[in-house]
Amino acid sequence: MAFEPPQRLVRALGETAPDGDDWLEKLPEAAHQAVALRELTVDRVQMPGGRSSLVVLVRRPDGAPAVLKLAPPRARPESERAALAHWGGLGAVQLLEPFTTEGVLLLERLHPDLSVRSLPEAKALLEAAGTLRRLWVEPPGGEGAHPFETVAERTGRQAEAMRATASAEAEVAVLVDAALAAREELLVAPPERRLLHGTFRQSKVLAGERMPWLAVGPDPVVGECAFDLARLVRDRVEDLIASPSGAATTRRRVKRLAESLEVDQERLRGWTLFRAVESGVRALRVGRAKDAELLLEFAGWL
Repeated sequence: MAFEPPQRLVRALGETAPDGDDWLEKLPEAAHQAVALRELTVDRVQMPGGRSSLVVLVRRPDGAPAVLKLAPPRARPESERAALAHWGGLGAVQLLEPFTTEGVLLLERLHPDLSVRSLPEAKALLEAAGTLRRLWVEPPGGEGAHPFETVAERTGRQAEAMRATASAEAEVAVLVDAALAAREELLVAPPERRLLHGTFRQSKVLAGERMPWLAVGPDPVVGECAFDLARLVRDRVEDLIASPSGAATTRRRVKRLAESLEVDQERLRGWTLFRAVESGVRALRVGRAKDAELLLEFAGWL
């Protein structure tokens, strides 16, 4: 079977590929090797797929369904493996093998075309928030011994890129300054230290057999819960922007999610601002002008 990467993956990785990166070119052969090594039968490549990995629906030698996932090093697949192993299937997709090949994960098969995003908005937020709560556990090891990036480290890298873009794009400078100021204040005294999903949103919660809903695709990070919840606040941002009451709806969503998950409302608002501006500036930097406009308008409401 041909393992040509979906165009969505090609476009997304092309935006961030370092010079000389040949992971996409080697992907078809790597997928063939991963399938042969595990004696898997391929059902199909998931389309349109994700933006950071190739997802292949497969069957194990005993016929049991599974998912084979291949991701480049810059997508941090080994960090994902460590987080899934630590969660042990509680709230997240189950890891089926601890380690065989770097950058290749064999996972339990969920229903790839059925996420909580398919539910009515209020129900979707409720189910997504409940799933996220189960993931917020103490990271493995003692202080500083875990293998994960921290919120301070990740947002520090992002802040540098934001400053560079703002210096060339004067119209976003005010929002960038506000986002960076919020980050500095939030990092002073974080209220807890938990293992976080890192890139949580409604489309990252799929229907399963073991449990009704399970999270997939983490980019794990260690830090405060408000950072994780912040990405969920702007879910369906295109609908929020299109609504005449979008700004008011956003503020109510911040309040409702903060109260339901016992997160400080102002901290959630601050991280939502930072993450929206960071995503908007990144979209601007790679030429996704429409996405940038939506995200930066949303950030302006906060």
